[in-house]
Order: sequence, then C-alpha cells, then structure tokens
Amino acid sequence: MHIPRLHPDTIEEVKQRADIIDVISEHVVLRKRGKDYVGLCPFHSEKSPSFTASQTKQMYYCFGCQAGGNAMKFLMDLEKRSFAEVVLDLARRYQVSVKTLEPEQRQELQRQLSLREQLYEVLATAAQFYQHALRYGGQKRPSEVPLVEATSGEKALQYLQSVRQLKEETIQQFGIGYAPAGWETLYRYLVEDKRYPVQLVEKAGLIKPRKEASGYYDVFRDRIIIPIHDVLGRVIGFGGRSLGDEQPKYLNSPETEVFIKGKTLFALDKAKAGISQQDQAVVVEGYFDAIALHAAGINNAIASLGTALSIEQVRQVLRYTDSKQLVLNFDADKAGTNATERAIGEIAELAYKGEVQLKILNLPDGKDADEYLQGREPEDYRQLLANAPLWLDWQIQQMTKERDLKQAADFQQVSGQMVKLLKNIANSDTRNYYISHCAEILSLGDTRLISLRVENLLTQIAPTRAFRKPTPVIKQQPVETEQSLDKSESSLLPIAEALLLQIYLHYPVYRGAIVDVLDERDLQFSLSHHRFLWRQILEISSGIDDDLISMVQDRCLEFPEEMSLVSHLFHLNEKTQKEIISRHDKLIQAATACIELVLREKRYRHLCQLFEQIDPEAEPEKWESYCKVFCQEKQQLQELERQRQFSLAELL
Repeated sequence: MHIPRLHPDTIEEVKQRADIIDVISEHVVLRKRGKDYVGLCPFHSEKSPSFTASQTKQMYYCFGCQAGGNAMKFLMDLEKRSFAEVVLDLARRYQVSVKTLEPEQRQELQRQLSLREQLYEVLATAAQFYQHALRYGGQKRPSEVPLVEATSGEKALQYLQSVRQLKEETIQQFGIGYAPAGWETLYRYLVEDKRYPVQLVEKAGLIKPRKEASGYYDVFRDRIIIPIHDVLGRVIGFGGRSLGDEQPKYLNSPETEVFIKGKTLFALDKAKAGISQQDQAVVVEGYFDAIALHAAGINNAIASLGTALSIEQVRQVLRYTDSKQLVLNFDADKAGTNATERAIGEIAELAYKGEVQLKILNLPDGKDADEYLQGREPEDYRQLLANAPLWLDWQIQQMTKERDLKQAADFQQVSGQMVKLLKNIANSDTRNYYISHCAEILSLGDTRLISLRVENLLTQIAPTRAFRKPTPVIKQQPVETEQSLDKSESSLLPIAEALLLQIYLHYPVYRGAIVDVLDERDLQFSLSHHRFLWRQILEISSGIDDDLISMVQDRCLEFPEEMSLVSHLFHLNEKTQKEIISRHDKLIQAATACIELVLREKRYRHLCQLFEQIDPEAEPEKWESYCKVFCQEKQQLQELERQRQFSLAELL
C-alpha cells in the first residue's frame, strides 16, 4: 500500500515505545553481558559475537562490520524495507496512533491499520462467547448471548474437571470455553446479534463459506475451546479439542492477519515471567500439557501448537532467558521422538554454536506432561527437569537404542551416525568430550579399545588431524604464544590467567585465596608475559597492600616489551569491578578451573599419543596402567567442566 508522509509525532512516539532489545531479539539470539547484550551479527558471517545492543542507549553496533543505529535502522537494513514501512509496522506492534502530514490520506491509512484492531476485538468477543457456553446450564442467559444446549456445556466442563482434573481457577486463567455443536451458533451471535461484518468474522478464522450453498458455518463445533494469545495477552486464535469422534481430534484456527502458527507459542504470555525467573523454558507438545504444568506451579512451560518448533519460535522464547536454556519435553512415543528430532533439526545450528543450551526430557512410561502429573507431585517433574540430558547425549542414546553393537551392521550404522554428529560440533572442548564419550560406548566396556575407537573417530571426523605414529624429532623448546595454542586454549587461557592477575593486583583481600588455590592445584601461569608479571608480583608483594600496582609498574618499566603485554591488567573498567565485587569466589573458581582444564587437555592429548604407541600384547601391564590413567584424566576433565560453571568470556 502507498504510505503517505508520517507525522514527526508518530515517528518520535515509535522511537520511544519500540525497545531495541525486543526488536533485535526476534532476529538475533542475544546474551546479557553486563549492562548490554551481545550476539552474532546478522549483517555479516562470524563465529564469535561482535554485535552489541544497549538497552539504555537504545542503539546497536557491530565491531566487526561497523553496522549500527537504532531499532528502525536495524529493521531497515535487515529486511531491506523503507523507513515508512518499518515505522508503520512498529506503530502497529506497539499500538501507536498514526498521524500523517497529508490529512486527505489519513482516513484510508487508518482504515488499513484498524483491520488488526478489529480482528482483536472480534476474537476477544468470540472468546467470551465460548467461555459463557462452557458454563451455561439451566441458568437464565444474558440477553446478549444466544441460547445454547445446556447439556453440551456441562459435558465439556465435566470433561475438564474429571478427565483433565483442572480446577476452576485454571479454567478461568486460560479462558477455556466450549464451542456448541450447532453449525451456525457463533455465526448468528457475531454477525446477526453483534453486527460484525461477515467478512471480518471470516478473516478472523471463525467461520467459513459453504462450498455447495450460500451462507457460512462455524469453524469450531462441539469442541473444548482454548484461546491462543500473543505475547501481549491479546486473543489471536483458538485451539479446539473434539468431545466426540470428530477428526481431527485437535483443530487450530487457520492462519490470519494476526495469527501465524510458526511464529506463535501457546502460553508464552503467561510463561514469560516464569522463564525469566527460572532462566529456563520448557516446551511441550500440547495445550493441555502446558496448562497442566502451569496448574502444578511450573509456570515456565509453553507449547508449540502441534507444529515443528521453528527458529522464529525459539528466538522468541530465548529473549526471556539469559542462559538460553531450553528443555524439549515431547512425548516419548514414536511420533513424539520424531517431533523432537524435527525440532532439533530446526535449531541445530544454534545448538551446535552454543547459542542455546538445549536439553531433552522424556517422561517415564512414554507419558506426556499432563498424564505424568496426574497422581504425582510437581516436585517429581522438577527433579526430572533438573536431570534432563543435553540434546547431544539424548541423540547418542537414540542412536544406540535397540542396537546390538556386537553385530557388525549395527556397529557400523551407529558409528557412522556418531561421526556425522561429532563433525558438526564447533566447540573443540565439547567435541573432544563427546569423542571420548562415543569411544567408550563403541568399546563395549573394554578399556583397551578406547584409544583405538578415539583414533577411528578422529580419522573420520578430520582425517588430517588423526593420530599418526610418531617419528623421531629433535626436541625443541615450545614457543609460548597464543598461536601455539588451539582455538579453545587461545580464548580461555589468556582470559582466565588475566582475571586471576587482575583480582590479585586490585583486591588485596583475595590474594591469599588465589595463592592457596594455585599451590593446592599445582598450577602455573602458562603464557610467558603472565609468568613474567607473576614473578614480579611475588618478589615484591609480601606485606604490601595498597602500593603493589605502582611498585610493579615501576619494576616493569625496565622491560618495555613485557610491559606492553600486561599494562592493561593494571586498570579495571566499571563492569569488571562490579563482577569481581559481586562474585569473586565464583570467578576465582572458574578461572582456576579453566587454567587446569586447558593444561589437562594437553596432558590428555599427550596420553592419547603415548597410548597409541603401546602394543597391548607385548606390554599388557603398561597397557593396563595407561588405561587407568586415561580414564582418570577423563574424569578430571569432566569434573573441571562442572566447576567452571560459566564462560569467562561472558563476564569480561
């Protein structure tokens, strides 16, 4: 449509109401980092986030491609739309009254904009009708509501209370109603009694034109009706569950101007606060699963409207959780497993990159959430949630399910599936862990085969990286630079070491704790410039509190090259100061765990190489000894991963 020139007042009000984090989160997975948010830039390809958005400034900026601006500029650049189109869409979304500089065109524009508002109104009226129809039974009906068969509403209410075991407060909370069995009951109420235009009611997805005769008929008949709301709580559609044998058992509203199934999550309007509080979202398959969870006090549950979970839906819900934790609790039957696989396929790219912490929950005996909670305590479900496996573990479980790895065909098929999964894991730490995990499974409990399985997996994942028989070389002193470390080490190790040094330099009260933990774990700084600084600190820090930084700086002036590499550690920005003050103990724990993790990973890889050189038949005792050490190292790595708790990169 032609958009006339918009009034400056409209543009300014849209700027004031449109929250940049709200807008960008629909397209980018954002993580909170201090006051701001970070994510992967949508304007250029990158693996590490350089895109930042500030809620206080209402601006975004990418340090990689230098894209920047406000919410309107973001949508203009991303969707290649005009300024007026973007402002108009945001005005609709945030319910801003639109004014133009051309009064003669204002009426037509308002007419087009008001369609959505009219749809919201007629859908809300329909919801009230359905709610009254559920409860009407023998009482005198209000004059504005048409007479419906009392026994049908009572039958629907009995189903909700007896079969679904829903209390009255839950029925009212979700606005559950009943669509009478008549073909034109809602049509007569909305069109004939309330005088809504028949075309508007049709556009709302409530009625359909007859194919072989004139007139219209109701979309929902003799069904339990569950309103579907948008995130602002407005009714945008309905889901209907048949009470008889009518198929399909569940029926959704057709897609309309205000309702798109692939972009809508049931109960998100009610769950968003719970998701934020618990920093986790639980996605179930059906309306009644989500309703039952909310009724049990598990108020971070949403449902996917019977469709495969889409990227748009995932990004929508991730806006409310800082840790980006998502738990899929679909049915454990074949259909539910297939739905889980499809959902994983949709969001695998985000999961492989670590942009979403995806877990899978299958309830015992193949039950859905609604069935499971009947006769059990909510705490039982919460315990299962807490123990839900990561999606990679779940997929590996599915690969080996009902497979006999002693049979060559099954072994080959499972091994091939594992390789395909492992190839896609971007993070080297995570990939190494799951290579070892898969190797243990494929070794069938024989620890002597673990190294061989590791080598086989590595060969198939990246042939150039596979272990080879070592050839004699002249030993050289390794060059201690970031280039000598692999990708994970070069990112974790400098951050962890720098953090410990900063805490030691700026906060005397924590110095003893740092020295103790380094001594206890027998850890040293690996990077040469950090080792240099640590030596200077130890030589002059005894009994010195306030003047340590200035004394170390003076001492380092004699070493300009090293000084240039550590000078930034003598200064703390406001964000880092707040982080250290608020959780110094966790930071020290995470930093030391990271340092030890990197060092043990080096040792683990070295053991793999040594293990490969041993002939189990010629040196069985040595083989067994290395096996034990190999397993112990893996357990230590797993423990360090748990201790680390969070990524240091997100804190600094």
